[in-house]
Amino acid sequence: MSHHHHTQLPDGKVPVLRVMPMPSDANIHGDVFGGWIMSQVDIAGSLPAVRRANGRVATIAVNSFLFKQPVFVGDLLSFYAEIVKVGNTSITVNVEVYAERNRLQAETVKVTEATLTYVATGEDRKPRQLPLVS
Repeated sequence: MSHHHHTQLPDGKVPVLRVMPMPSDANIHGDVFGGWIMSQVDIAGSLPAVRRANGRVATIAVNSFLFKQPVFVGDLLSFYAEIVKVGNTSITVNVEVYAERNRLQAETVKVTEATLTYVATGEDRKPRQLPLVS
């Protein structure tokens, strides 16, 4: 038996999003477009930000974005997002993405990690103060 260690999904954490890329999200070789992954990461990161802002947010910065491994059509992607910093109007979120591939071997790899900053906005789309945490 080979004992090379497998990455596993983070223990005790719940993904904010689980998505499987389709052929339309990839090039003809089955490699998923980076832009598609980025948009999913943006959505995943916005979920805790919206909760913390108690309303609308807008992405103002992608602070870092690392594609650690390629993503393929048919990978089951799990997106984990946690708030790492909160300002007056802004919320910075760290997002990690894991892919479960090759159902049979149940291989899990970390494919992407990113940090994005969102700003809470009002009806007028202008920044607004974050509500105090009750």
